[in-house]
Amino acid sequence: MKLIRFEENGIIKPGIINEQGQRLDVSAFGEDYNERFFETNGIERLKTWLASYHCPVVSNSLRLDACVARPSKLICIGLNYAKHAAESGMAIPKEPIVFFKATSAICGPNDEVIIPKNSVKTDWEVELAVVIGKKASYVDAANAMDYIAGYCTHNDYSEREFQLERGGQWVKGKSADTFAPLGPFLATTDEISDPHNLRLWLKVNGETLQDSNTNDLIFNLPYLIEHLSQFMTLLPGDVISTGTPAGVGLGFNPPRYLKPGDVVELGIEGLGEQRQRAVAYT
Repeated sequence: MKLIRFEENGIIKPGIINEQGQRLDVSAFGEDYNERFFETNGIERLKTWLASYHCPVVSNSLRLDACVARPSKLICIGLNYAKHAAESGMAIPKEPIVFFKATSAICGPNDEVIIPKNSVKTDWEVELAVVIGKKASYVDAANAMDYIAGYCTHNDYSEREFQLERGGQWVKGKSADTFAPLGPFLATTDEISDPHNLRLWLKVNGETLQDSNTNDLIFNLPYLIEHLSQFMTLLPGDVISTGTPAGVGLGFNPPRYLKPGDVVELGIEGLGEQRQRAVAYT
């Protein structure tokens, strides 16, 4: 299935995209796509419910919200593509670089991206995100894929001055409002035959700047889930963003960063597309 969350009359509702490409309202199911939904086998329960319930069609004009309700954690992996590490002037890591984004950064896939107050280095990063389906603690890589509920697209926006030049951890350069658009949909695992062979791309003002494939990941998904679950419990609905390929603004000479009015478009094979227009903080 493809799970969506959409806004109607100021209310966020759960939905799906059916095989015909229609958006359907499943709010009569009575649950949002949150921790409880995933931990109680919500995907299978929703499939069963859909077989006997006629859902109203949702207009494509309605705004899409993030495809999962605010998770307990949004965990990111840095420098997980070799060419991106090189363009950043950093060595290939010996084990995953782990950081967090504040969950208040999460927004819809086509919402405006707000360039933060005093920012001069707001950057883009297309990434494959993994949504956890059940509680994971001390998981072995051999079983790690069983803990995945699905996949979605994430643009890991970053303010590079805040991230790299202001001391401390990366999180403060990653967590501004609108810096984590998720969606347009969450594709359940049966929708994606091989998450390690997906094209991902990003354009700024129509110019392709990132164009790669998840087969270039340094640390694959089983390794990441095993690794993270040694240090923290992954809860149902948690999001792991797996890193970005080469082509970020920081990597150009001279660097290129977003200005108000710029349009960012991105997508991942099988996981839909996003579009954000950059606006200045007011």
